Amino acid sequence: MASMRAVLESREKAALVRVEELRAEFERVRVALAEAEEVLNHRVIGLEQYLEALAEQGAPVVTEAAGPAVAEVPVPTAEPRRTVARREDGVSVEVLGPDYQRIMSAFEGADGGSLSARRVAVVLGWDSSVPARVEGARGRMKRLVERGWLM
Repeated sequence: MASMRAVLESREKAALVRVEELRAEFERVRVALAEAEEVLNHRVIGLEQYLEALAEQGAPVVTEAAGPAVAEVPVPTAEPRRTVARREDGVSVEVLGPDYQRIMSAFEGADGGSLSARRVAVVLGWDSSVPARVEGARGRMKRLVERGWLM
C-alpha cells in the first residue's frame, strides 16, 4: 500500500514541477507579447501621424518599387480610415471612427470629469493591464485633443 502512495506522490510532484515550468514560460511569453504589442502600437501611431501629416499638407505620396522610384501619386481626397477629422462647427461625432466615438461617449458620460487613459482602454474593451493598450488609448485621446474634440 505504501508503494501506491509513493507513486501518487511522485506523480503529484512531477505535475507540480510541470505547472511551475509552464507558469514561468507563460510569464516570458506574456512579457514578450506586451513588448511586441508596444512596438506594434508605436508603428501604427507613427503610420497614422505620417498619413495625417501628408493629408494636412496635401503632399503627393511617393511609392517605391524594387527599382527606381515610381511616379508620384497624389493623396486621395478621402482621408485614411484612421485619420481623426478636425472639429468644425456643425460636425457630429459620426465622422469619427468607432473607437473615437466610444471615447467621446465615455467623456460625455463622465459629466465633465476627466478620464484616465487606463479607463479609456477599458471603455474600448482593451486589457488595461497591458501598457501598450493604455498608451494606445492615450494616443487616441491626444489626437482628439489636438483636433479640437476634447479639451
